[in-house]
Amino acid sequence: MPLQVFHHYKDLGPEATGAAVAFGAFDGIHLGHQQVIRQAAQAAFEIGVPLGVAALDPHPNRLFFPDSPPFQLMNPHQVARAVAELAVERLYLLPFGQQMASLSDRKFVEDILVHGLGVRHVAVGFDTTFGFGRTGNPEAMRRYGEAFGFSVSVAGEVDGPDGTKVSSTAIRKAIREGHPERAARLLGRPFAIEGLVVKGQQLGRKLGIPTANVSLGEYVTPQLGVYATRTRLKDGRHLPGVCNIGMNPTTGLVEPRLEVWLFDFDEDIYGEVIETELIAFIRPEEKFASIEDMLKVIVSDAAKARKILGA
Repeated sequence: MPLQVFHHYKDLGPEATGAAVAFGAFDGIHLGHQQVIRQAAQAAFEIGVPLGVAALDPHPNRLFFPDSPPFQLMNPHQVARAVAELAVERLYLLPFGQQMASLSDRKFVEDILVHGLGVRHVAVGFDTTFGFGRTGNPEAMRRYGEAFGFSVSVAGEVDGPDGTKVSSTAIRKAIREGHPERAARLLGRPFAIEGLVVKGQQLGRKLGIPTANVSLGEYVTPQLGVYATRTRLKDGRHLPGVCNIGMNPTTGLVEPRLEVWLFDFDEDIYGEVIETELIAFIRPEEKFASIEDMLKVIVSDAAKARKILGA
């Protein structure tokens, strides 16, 4: 069954309620989030109800700390694709704002999970909080489950393959420090930036290295520099490449953005949405004495990226 996406929780009707849901911020669908979803899936199977994910959108930090630097790990479209791959049938993107933030933990459960979604089971992570002042926790969820008639499961802490505790904070740290491989181990897949291809200075095309330019938007800003990449096009093709994430100090400063050179590719994709995975960090962004010096290093970067990607 195709994933159904709901952007509200009121007056959904019986055809959209009564699921076993994994509840949380789910801002990265990382290995920890996947463990919560697996627990909800087990309950859905045992009860015989659909599997759902209920996530807050936007992330609460955007409301509480509006001036904080961008920290997004995935946009809603990426979240939807990721949960669909985990056999989730319903994605509830709960509109988080002042009204929802002001609800007590009990009122949050009663209004949203019970009366809104009609949950049969709720799976949460060991560190899940909810309600005004973050007073709700997994133990409180168990109590409310007993009071309102739904079952509850709590997923424990998850370690990544290298022993690092899995968390969105750890993933952001890895990305900001230029360690995409570490972020991928915690996410269970490469960190990827999705966005609309826009026209830049078009200097790369004149130099024989045409790039697709994408704004970073609300994504956490990676370590500025050069990366080996894989890019998914609108038609589903995945192409190897090399990208620079930075401000172009050699050719004229701009807002930090992603510029990806897709290998052996020369098609017009302006206005299309692409998704670029950061596979490996090659070097920090540099300011060169001349365009010629810059070009030599870019060619070297591309050779390194091809070797890393086996392209």
